[in-house]
Amino acid sequence: MKEGDRETEVDWFIFGTGSALLILVILPIVFFPEMSQSVIGEIFAYITHTLGIVYIIAAIGTIGLLIWIALSRYGGIVLGQADKPVYSEFSWAAMLFCAGMGAALIYWAAAEWAFYYVSPPFGIEPKSNAAISWATSYGIFHWGPIGWAFYCLPAVALSCSYHIKQVPSLRLSAACEPLLKQQTKKWPGRIIDLLFIIGLLGTAATGLGLGTSVISSAVSRLTDRPDDTLMQLAIITTATLMIAYSVARGLDKGIKILSNINVVLALMFILFILLAGPTRFIVEMGVMSLGKVIQNFVLMLTWTDPLQTSDFVESWTVFYWAWWIALGPFVGMFVCKISEGKTIRAVIFGMLGWGSLGCTLFFIILGNYALFLETSGAYPVVQEVMEVSPSAAIISIINLLPWGSFWLAYLAVIGLIFIATTYDSASYTLAAGATKSLGEHDHPARWHRIFWAVALGILPICLLFLGGLRVLQTASVVASIPLLLVYLLLAVSAVKTLREAYGKNE
Repeated sequence: MKEGDRETEVDWFIFGTGSALLILVILPIVFFPEMSQSVIGEIFAYITHTLGIVYIIAAIGTIGLLIWIALSRYGGIVLGQADKPVYSEFSWAAMLFCAGMGAALIYWAAAEWAFYYVSPPFGIEPKSNAAISWATSYGIFHWGPIGWAFYCLPAVALSCSYHIKQVPSLRLSAACEPLLKQQTKKWPGRIIDLLFIIGLLGTAATGLGLGTSVISSAVSRLTDRPDDTLMQLAIITTATLMIAYSVARGLDKGIKILSNINVVLALMFILFILLAGPTRFIVEMGVMSLGKVIQNFVLMLTWTDPLQTSDFVESWTVFYWAWWIALGPFVGMFVCKISEGKTIRAVIFGMLGWGSLGCTLFFIILGNYALFLETSGAYPVVQEVMEVSPSAAIISIINLLPWGSFWLAYLAVIGLIFIATTYDSASYTLAAGATKSLGEHDHPARWHRIFWAVALGILPICLLFLGGLRVLQTASVVASIPLLLVYLLLAVSAVKTLREAYGKNE
């Protein structure tokens, strides 16, 4: 069945309640910005310090469960009825990577090390050689297998429901049916589906906000126009139009093509930096950083800082785990939709492997290029990150490359496409989550997809009026809290379904 052959029925409760909650969040931000900013800061501090250990335990449990499933007899179970994967490995990897990352990857890959260099973990002396080695390693850790595991668990659980049990519904509540039974169609199930909408809307604001700041800084430098709210509004509007067009075209004609193009452009970008920049320094620091992550993976995973030597864990590790959790159901739902014909093992190792590899390349090449400029005295990257903004520092270091103006324009283009490829997928899954029934070859109604594409642009526009990184971080953390319980339900439900499926195949 081709896309658009059948109009799927909208779940008006989920659609209406999700839209109403979005409005209720937006109104206080618009009319009471100062109070909103103060409340947001207090919420972030309370949640990360009080519930931080819960996120760390969730990280340990999630990665452990997925590796066990992949290596067990359940790993060979094939998803759906197809004889082979519907999408090529390149297209599949491109779509999952672009859905999960967005332009926020460019923002953090270039500048995240600077925050760790100034305020390192483990009570290490700031701006020391030891601080450098941890600064270049922690970004790879935060964007590595643990983060992708938080994306992967919902993908596996949803695949068990959608492809193995053939439940014609791409919803979190359907994936929890082995535990909730008939409650999936009553209030418990409805709440779970609503939490998905809330989590994605809250976290989308973070990614769109960070991506927009990079593009806005690039355009400002190229055109000598001020990098102000008006500029960022124009960029979000442009990105929203691209998202709406792509998601209206559908999976094969829109999302897949745009993802393939974006991955190629992004690889060309970082390859040029590797060859035109300090190649030897980048490679040597990259090898050292990878080695440090491998050697200290368990330490980094389990460090809770019980003596409160700093707020590193709360400000960074907990924030990242919350961000991945809040986005996880969306990415998992999208990956489930494109994974027909793959085995469970291929999905798990594909997501953990391809996702981590793509992020690692960006952090090693872009991050170490920026670090070289700082340590060699060629450019005060850290000062600009701290005193102006990370996005301004990113634009400055790109402008120092050969043909800097060209690469600034190039960066703006791939940043826009990154935003589009992430949030066209998000719009698709929001529509899918608010659709009553959705078979393997069905798709949400076109108008429904376009509506969520527009809605996704509204919240970050409002958050721009508040400004600041903490505002965006808090949106992710708050959105992730109720999903912690949902993740537990998904984990137990997935194992139950896999055991039943394996028993039938014996």
